[in-house]
Amino acid sequence: MSHWIAFAVFVTVMLILDLTVFHKQSHEPSLRESAFWTCFWSALALGFNAIVWWWLGGKAAIEFLTGYLVEWSLSMDNVFVFAVVFAYFGVPLKYQYRVLFWGILGAVIMRLTFVLLGAELVERANWILWFFGAFLVYTGVKLAFGDEEHDPGEGALIKLLRRFIPVTNTPAGDRFFVREGGRLLATPLFLVLLVVESTDVLFAVDSVPAIFGVVDQRAHYFEFIVFTSNVFAILGLRALYFLLAGVMNLFRFLNYGLSAVLVFVGLKMIAESARHNEWLAAQGGWDAHAAGHLVPPWLSLLVIVGLIGTSVAASLAFPERADRRDMAGDGQNAESGHG
Repeated sequence: MSHWIAFAVFVTVMLILDLTVFHKQSHEPSLRESAFWTCFWSALALGFNAIVWWWLGGKAAIEFLTGYLVEWSLSMDNVFVFAVVFAYFGVPLKYQYRVLFWGILGAVIMRLTFVLLGAELVERANWILWFFGAFLVYTGVKLAFGDEEHDPGEGALIKLLRRFIPVTNTPAGDRFFVREGGRLLATPLFLVLLVVESTDVLFAVDSVPAIFGVVDQRAHYFEFIVFTSNVFAILGLRALYFLLAGVMNLFRFLNYGLSAVLVFVGLKMIAESARHNEWLAAQGGWDAHAAGHLVPPWLSLLVIVGLIGTSVAASLAFPERADRRDMAGDGQNAESGHG
C-alpha cells in the first residue's frame, strides 16, 4: 500500500508544480518548449522504469515499458481528437494547455477507476479477457478501415449541458466559470473541458484493456504496473499534443500501425487466456508461474516497437502528395459549406 501512496504523492506534486510553477501563465508553447517537456516526462517514465527494474525485477520493468509504449502510441489518436475539438470551438492556443491540464487530472482518476474495476473483473471472471481481446481486435480493424468523422458540437453531451447549465457567450479568457448579474455561468471553455473528458473515457475503454494484454494479470504487481504506465503516458500527453498537433498529417500510415498494435494485443490476450484456461482444466488449480506468457514480454515490446516504427517510417518514406491534401481539404470545406 505504501507504494501506491508514494506514487499518488509524486503525481500530485508534479501536477501542482506543472500548474503553479512550470506553466503558471497561459501562453502559446513553442515547438522547442513542447519538445523539452515531452523529453522531460519521457525521462521521468524511464527513471521510474529503472526503479521498477530494481524493485520488482526485469520482467515487471519490461511489462511497464511495453504498457507505457502502448498507451503513449495510442495517445497519438487523442492528438487528432483534441485538435478537432479545439478547432471547432475556436480555443486559442494559449488556453489549450489549461484545458488539457484539468482534462489530464480527470483522466488520472478515471484510469484508476478503470484499472481497479478491470482487475476485479479479471479476478472474478477470467472470461472477461476474451471479451477484452475481441474488443481490441474489433477496435483495431475499425481504426484501420473506418472513416468516421464526428462533429464535436453536435454531441449529446453538449446539447444536454447547454440545456441544463447556463453558459455565457462573453469571452472569459482561461476561466471556466464567471459571474454575470449575480449568476454563476459556465464559459464555453468549460464545455470544451467536458468534451475532452468524455473523449478520454472512450480512449480509456481501448487503452486500459490493451495494457491488460501486455502485463501478467496474475502477478502481484499487476494493478500497479498497469496504472503507473497509464499515468506516465497521460502526464506527457499535453506536451506530445503541442509537439505533434501541427505535423500529424505527415504520419499518414500511423493509424495502420496503431491498428496492428491493437489487433496484436487482442489476439495475444485471447490466445493466452485460452492457454491459461486449458492449463487450469488439466491441472485442477491455478499456478500463474506454470501458465506463464505465451508471448514473452520482451517479444511483445519488440513487436509493438516494430509495428509503430514501421508505420512512422513508411509515412516519412511515402508522404502524401500536397495536391491530394489540398483536394481533400477543398472537398471537405465544400461539403461543410465553409470556403
